[in-house]
Amino acid sequence: MGPAGPMNPKIGKRHRRMPINSAVLMMRGDESWTSDLMDISATGVMVKRPVDWIGQRGDRFVLDMLFGDELNIHVEARVARINDDEVGFVFSQIPSDKEAPLWNLLGGYADSLEIWSD
Repeated sequence: MGPAGPMNPKIGKRHRRMPINSAVLMMRGDESWTSDLMDISATGVMVKRPVDWIGQRGDRFVLDMLFGDELNIHVEARVARINDDEVGFVFSQIPSDKEAPLWNLLGGYADSLEIWSD
C-alpha cells in the first residue's frame, strides 16, 4: 500500500461528529481564548480558531465548554489538528462526573462511527 497523499487519501473510521454551536474557553497556563464549538464527538471537539490563538499540534489545553444554561463540561485535551480556520482537540481526560452528561448530550452520536478521509 502506498503512502497517503493528494492522489492516495488516508481513509479510516472515527467517532461520529455532532454539529453544535456553543461557546468554549480554551486555557493553557496563563493564556486563554474564547471561541465557538463547531462539532463534538465522544473523543474530541472542533473549534473555530481565534485570530490570536497560539498553539501547535500536541499542546495540552483545558477546555471549558458551555451547553445551554445548565451544562458546563470541563475537560483536558490536546491539539490534534490545526488549519487556518479550525483547531481540532482530542480529549485527554473527561472527569467521571461529566461522562454521563457528555454521553447524554451526544445521544446517538456517542457510540457510532463514520468514515473519513484526509
